[in-house]
Amino acid sequence: MRRVIREVVDDGDVFEVHERWGTNVICALARLGGEVVGIVANQPSALAGVLDIAASEKAARFVQTCDAFNIPLVTLVDVPGFLPGVDQEHGGIIRHGAKLLYAYCNATVPRISLILRKAYGGAYIVMDSRSIGTDLALAWPSNEIAVMGAEGAANIIFRREIAAAEDPDAVRAQRIKEYRSELMHPFYAAERGLVDDVIDPAETRSRLVAGLAMLRAKQVTLPSRKHGNQPQ
Repeated sequence: MRRVIREVVDDGDVFEVHERWGTNVICALARLGGEVVGIVANQPSALAGVLDIAASEKAARFVQTCDAFNIPLVTLVDVPGFLPGVDQEHGGIIRHGAKLLYAYCNATVPRISLILRKAYGGAYIVMDSRSIGTDLALAWPSNEIAVMGAEGAANIIFRREIAAAEDPDAVRAQRIKEYRSELMHPFYAAERGLVDDVIDPAETRSRLVAGLAMLRAKQVTLPSRKHGNQPQ
């Protein structure tokens, strides 16, 4: 993911924040078209890019910092879900994930999300998805927006058919293939309105710069209240 970021930003110059903590998410400051932006990106080379407690805390804090100083946010999504496990459950992974959700929903700066590859389940939602108010949602043709991966989904949806088949492996493989072709093809997300456009990866930098220029005059009026009630 760092290679992708360096290809997109001005002069490949990136200042990463808390580089050695929560390594499955990247938080960095850079310039796009001369404008300072905050970049939040999943790092698939660390824990496959899942969101855990540390990554959620790190990203939430960074999003709030960018919003406090009026820095636009660019989110690069490649997330297979939240990290499962007893330790994460006891540590309150859902509560900490809610902090990231709150931070994005509360941010009034321009927000652009770009789905590079995997975008599964609740983790996709909290990574500045269309459903929580991102201003511009883009995707590469390699995007996979779904509740879960094709293998897991096929094993659940067609469980009885697979169990009753003479050759379960062949039926499972066929159902996985059908699930991918019908529900996980590149333009299915655009058909459902989950993204605004599916773009050529070579156009990523120009589309992000154009999106930031379009959103430069964004104004948001928040409800009249003393302060929000952030998850703890």
